[in-house]
Parts: sequence; C-alpha cells; structure tokens
Amino acid sequence: MTQWLVNVDWLEIGRACWDTLVMVGVSLFFAVLLGLPLGIALFLTGKRQLLEQPLVYAVLSFVVNLLRSVPFVILLIVMIPVTVVLVGTSLGVPGAIPPLVVGGAPLFARLVEAALREVDRGIVEATQAMGATVPQIVFGALLPEALPGILAGVTVTSITLVSYAAMSGVIGGGGLGDLAIRFGYQRFQTDVMVITVALLVVLVQLLQMLGDRLVLRFSRR
Repeated sequence: MTQWLVNVDWLEIGRACWDTLVMVGVSLFFAVLLGLPLGIALFLTGKRQLLEQPLVYAVLSFVVNLLRSVPFVILLIVMIPVTVVLVGTSLGVPGAIPPLVVGGAPLFARLVEAALREVDRGIVEATQAMGATVPQIVFGALLPEALPGILAGVTVTSITLVSYAAMSGVIGGGGLGDLAIRFGYQRFQTDVMVITVALLVVLVQLLQMLGDRLVLRFSRR
C-alpha cells in the first residue's frame, strides 16, 4: 500500500485538483451571473405572473430546454469553434470554461424559476397592494424569500459542474477528469483512477455540506 502511494505523482494530482477547482469556480460564477436573470425572466413572463408574456416565455423556455437537452460531451465538441473564438483554445482549463457555462446556466435558470414559484403568492400581492414596482417586488420580496431555494440551486449547479468538468477531460479539458483519462484509463494506472474518483467524491461532499449550511443559515422557516 505504501509503495502504491509512493508511485503516484502527487504534484500532478495537486495541479489537476487546482485546475478542477478553477474550472468549477469560474464557470459557476458565470453560470449564476447568466442564469439568475434568465431564471427571473422565465418566472416573470410565465403564466399568471407579473409580466406575463406567453411568446417571450415560450422562446426563453425553448432555448433553455434546447441547451439542457444536449449531452455535455456532445456540447463540448459542438462548441469547439465558439470556444476557440472566445478564449483562443479548446484545450486545458480555458477551453473547458465556455462549455461549462453554457451547460450550467440553463440548469441554474430553471432552478431559480422553480425557487421563485415556491414563494407565497400572498407576499407578492401584498407588495403590489403597497404600490411597489416590478423591480421592487423582485429585489425586495421575491429574491429574499426565494434565497434558500436559490442557494440550493447554486449547490446543485456546482455539483453538476464538477461532473461536467470531469467529462471535459475527454477533449483535453484539464483537471481531474483529464488526469483520470490520460493516466488512469489510457495508461492503465488504477491507482491514479482510484485517487481521482476519491477526490471527486470528497469535492462533491464538501460542496453539498457547504450548500446545506448556507441554505439553513438563510432559511426563514
């Protein structure tokens, strides 16, 4: 067992861990940045909502469903030309981030929409009765009340992005997934594969624990 651990290139594993954290962190930031307003727009233009617009909702919903229906491995390949234009390469950490954002933002948008739908309609009606504008209702009532659900959505999205980041190793995206494919699979180094899987499991558990704590911290119930 000791010899098994000694033969592992821990420096390489450390770099792969860091690359995975960078990919997940940066892509999560942009997924939330894009997904939050998209989710709010989906909610507001939905049926019997403040800015009901069936056509706008149908278009937004179609785009979100279209992006979510494409398997991430295929999305990685399809987006190679776009990724090259955006970041100059389709390889490594930079090359993995654009597909991760495109894969994560629609998911988070749907989770935001679902969280906003869980807000008691009476709160919205009360703020309307006080003469609040739509932005005031959104930022003063809807988002604060839906915050625990939105944080839970961030947690789910971050864990999904960990899985996606690992899959990006198929096209040389870097991180633990790339390490598992190059060493664990192509070179039949079982020890590297086992350590990679263990690290991914630990990362997911930590993200879930942090997310649960944040949801509990900001829950008003």
